Amino acid sequence: MKKKMDYTTFYEHIGRLNGWDFSSLKVTSEGIGWNFYEEVTRCTQPSDLLLDIGTGGGEAVLSIADAALLLVGIDLSRGMIETAQRNLKASGSRSNIRFVHMNAEQLTFPDQFFNVVSSRHCDFCATEVFRVLADGGEFLTQQVSEHDKYNLSKAFDRGQSLGVQPGTLMERYKRELREAGFQDIEAYEYNATEYYATPDDLLFLLTHAPIIPDFGEKESDLERFQQFVEHNRCDKGIRTNSARFMLSARK
Repeated sequence: MKKKMDYTTFYEHIGRLNGWDFSSLKVTSEGIGWNFYEEVTRCTQPSDLLLDIGTGGGEAVLSIADAALLLVGIDLSRGMIETAQRNLKASGSRSNIRFVHMNAEQLTFPDQFFNVVSSRHCDFCATEVFRVLADGGEFLTQQVSEHDKYNLSKAFDRGQSLGVQPGTLMERYKRELREAGFQDIEAYEYNATEYYATPDDLLFLLTHAPIIPDFGEKESDLERFQQFVEHNRCDKGIRTNSARFMLSARK
């Protein structure tokens, strides 16, 4: 319970501060398998209604505003939704976009309301997604794999999924989707190499994403960070990895 509360507090703080906007980072990647929201738009018609679960600061939804008739982004963090509302206003207040504070476990939408539902790096309730999807609708989710940022987790001797067998979360979600009634479930994976241009870029990531729990609170963290930079720096930058999986399923 304490760990869950710590993450809730973290997301509230980061939500108000930054949302999920990492566009300022100087980072290059090799081996990325797809762009998630490009995949979402391929499944979406201009007349569709789209729900984005765990929308954060709304950055992704705003970037695909023309893909659907109505786009609704929800998030459990009030701080994230406050940032999303500011981002919406700054974009010119698109009339077909709504951001709502809501728990993904209890979606307050009618049955079969959406044609497409997406969820990136956020937990979801398969039965609720199934309920609000129209017949023939599609659900897509991208999640962080257990071996993401593996060299960082090893260097700090802690991480979100350190010690968890890769594939555990993917298999759990596949099972939950099947049990909810979804069909045509397909899985995709990639493990890309990332290069952060400077230590400040990597430091920004670690302080704005829960990769290393309670990063900076241990006295040894700064020393370990400096050692990590020294041991993983190359001509392309400071090396780590980005491991993701994507599931698509049809109702």
